Amino acid sequence: CFTFADETVMNLKRKIEQRGTPLKNWDVKIYRGVLTGFNEAFIIDTETKEKLCKEDPKSADILKPILRGRDIGKYYYKWAGLWLVFIPWHFPLHNDNTIQGASEKAEKEFEKQYPVVYKHLCKYKNELSNRNKDETGIRYEWYALQRCAATYYPEFEKEKIVWQLIVQGPSFVYDTKKFYYLDTGFIMVGKNLKYIIALLNSKPVFLFFRRFYAGNILGEKGFKYSKVYLEQLPIPKISESDQKPFIDLVDKILAITKDED
Repeated sequence: CFTFADETVMNLKRKIEQRGTPLKNWDVKIYRGVLTGFNEAFIIDTETKEKLCKEDPKSADILKPILRGRDIGKYYYKWAGLWLVFIPWHFPLHNDNTIQGASEKAEKEFEKQYPVVYKHLCKYKNELSNRNKDETGIRYEWYALQRCAATYYPEFEKEKIVWQLIVQGPSFVYDTKKFYYLDTGFIMVGKNLKYIIALLNSKPVFLFFRRFYAGNILGEKGFKYSKVYLEQLPIPKISESDQKPFIDLVDKILAITKDED
């Protein structure tokens, strides 16, 4: 049934939307994390990483520190000492636009240039070959990531906001250490990031987003911070000088929480 409280809330919503600008119209970009298709092969611990690099120092070129959804909190992360074996489609010939589909030439070059990492992945060849049957060994090689963020993976090495997909509250992290991220969440790169994260992690914006923009509510508390919903969130654009108190607050919080990583 209709109540005046409902009308008051909707009027407030309209005012916020009138004064705010949807995130999709800010100078930012939102990207999904990397999908391995078989984490056991592509996610390694620090001990394994050091072993691979000791056997072949060149291995370090394709081993990237990685965060998972469970590692993320509000303004902080707890890195589990895990690394991503980052192998794009057709690696190491992934910049050769003439290659279409799984390439034996690329595989031979991979084995030649990165023999230690190649040998590591060979231990999982059967499992990797049995991933998405419509694509593995057809569109890309058995040793490549299922979804490698081919058109945007350099963005992971920029300063960015990182968050997990399924949450019960705001848990956005400001990352300056070039972490890669799994497809359990998203990253945001661009301008005004400290101002934006201050709002995204605030309780008023969280409650507003949850009530009017969050999709796929999960149980009583959980919901998804999907790109399609978050990019609709109206954020008020203010001058750089007016952003300063927000940025200063974020810097203070980051100074306190940096010991969590």
